[in-house]
Amino acid sequence: MNVKIRPAVFSDLDTILEIINHEILNSTSIYDYEPRDFETHKLWFEEKQAKNLPVIVAEHDNAPIGFATYGPFRQKEAYQFTIEHSVYVSEEFIGKGAGKLLLSHLIRLAKEQGYHTMIGAIDAENLDSIEFHKKFGFEETGRCKEVGFKFEKWLDLSFMQLMLK
Repeated sequence: MNVKIRPAVFSDLDTILEIINHEILNSTSIYDYEPRDFETHKLWFEEKQAKNLPVIVAEHDNAPIGFATYGPFRQKEAYQFTIEHSVYVSEEFIGKGAGKLLLSHLIRLAKEQGYHTMIGAIDAENLDSIEFHKKFGFEETGRCKEVGFKFEKWLDLSFMQLMLK
């Protein structure tokens, strides 16, 4: 499968929103309950651009099939060199290499921008994502028990960390 990684553009927002909303409604990879609307999503994208935070897409046959981004881990100044990332791929393309390309590219961008460490907050039952991250050198550094509640059950959150420097 031929996949190209590139910066996201405004015309990608509909597809990115579809991917996010699918995950919100069908998984615990995002702890939101309600789908996001386009206007809120547009503001999210504009804020990423204004703060020089990447939003990249995996493209196949000239159409986005996944995206990745990062942003501040926490808002306090002392955390300025730590970022939290997200990688999502359309369901029909999971396991076909797009996620690997997205995360590789995102790690490279984070290093270029001078970040020190990258955090992933992953639902602890999402063993595929945890193993995926381990392949890139992420280590599980903590687990918060029952911090989320979705689909009528309590969710544990696993923190994965990659030292960039």
